[in-house]
Amino acid sequence: MNERVTLLSVATAVPEAIITQSEAAATSARLFAHRFKDFRHLVGVFENAGINKRHAARPLSWFEDNHGWPDRMAAYAEVAGQLFAEAAAKALAGAGLEAGDIDCVVTVSSTGIVTPSLDARLARQLGFRADIERVPVFGLGCAAGVSGLGIAARLAAVRPGKTVLFVAIELCTLAFRLDELTRPNIIATALFADGAAACILRSGDGGIAEIESSGEHLFPDTLDIMGWKIDDTGFGIILAQSLPPFAERELGPAIDGILARNGLTRADIGRFICHPGGTKVLGAMEATLGLEQGSLDHERAVLSEYGNMSSPTVLFVLERAIAAGLPERVAMIAMGPGFSASCVTLRRIG
Repeated sequence: MNERVTLLSVATAVPEAIITQSEAAATSARLFAHRFKDFRHLVGVFENAGINKRHAARPLSWFEDNHGWPDRMAAYAEVAGQLFAEAAAKALAGAGLEAGDIDCVVTVSSTGIVTPSLDARLARQLGFRADIERVPVFGLGCAAGVSGLGIAARLAAVRPGKTVLFVAIELCTLAFRLDELTRPNIIATALFADGAAACILRSGDGGIAEIESSGEHLFPDTLDIMGWKIDDTGFGIILAQSLPPFAERELGPAIDGILARNGLTRADIGRFICHPGGTKVLGAMEATLGLEQGSLDHERAVLSEYGNMSSPTVLFVLERAIAAGLPERVAMIAMGPGFSASCVTLRRIG
């Protein structure tokens, strides 16, 4: 029998290095303009991305050199471990718990690979019990902040009285490439960033909000919209220009279907909490969901201050929405490789 699952806390963390958008634009121009003739047509993306600054795993100067898999994954192991520990510690403190109280940890990440996984590497440092259940998930991309939360909630629901730690961590900047003279790579240098977020879930009463429902929608024949290509140098981004119009056309009906399967409609949702993939994507989401243009204000604020960090970004938005005061019911939405859409609804407690 499934138990009620509640959200006890949300916490976020970012690396120390900061890249302003003006610095990113100037550096990209110096590195690409003389080698990529179409760069001049893309320079506007830095100004129009709605981003003021971003946090990165390495200082800006690091990206001016060529790096292969060993460099990139060494940086991932180091910085992802630091951010995992920081976000988890903050979430535990927010819930009034210790690491030894955690029964299961779900970790989502699509920007680096380490084995043993991050949770195992940090088990002794954080103080996890020897019998903790570990669920590392790779490949869900930007959607993982929502779909991973759904996975964590379902694991808590079938374990009465158990506590689950959910961590989303991405170091997107480690995929920036000097050798990729392509439109998607240039857009990536203007948009993506690094960060982590953690949530504590528990089956039972109390907390901030109840995880009420979750669902996903996989769109057929859309593998080329978003993802990675992998070669000797590392990850290379796949990002279709058609994403905003696709989102405007397809996302609304998909979310309606997910809500309907859980006995809900858009009218039941007090606020949508969306992954801010970019200003054009946010505009498309507002249009497809029937929202007033500009209403996704927390999303735009997070995008401006942190950029698109992939999976944790929507949890940064959730953190702000909680601080501002949640309406009775919210729906978290994100899209990611597959191409897919994920939705989790939360009902405010108290």
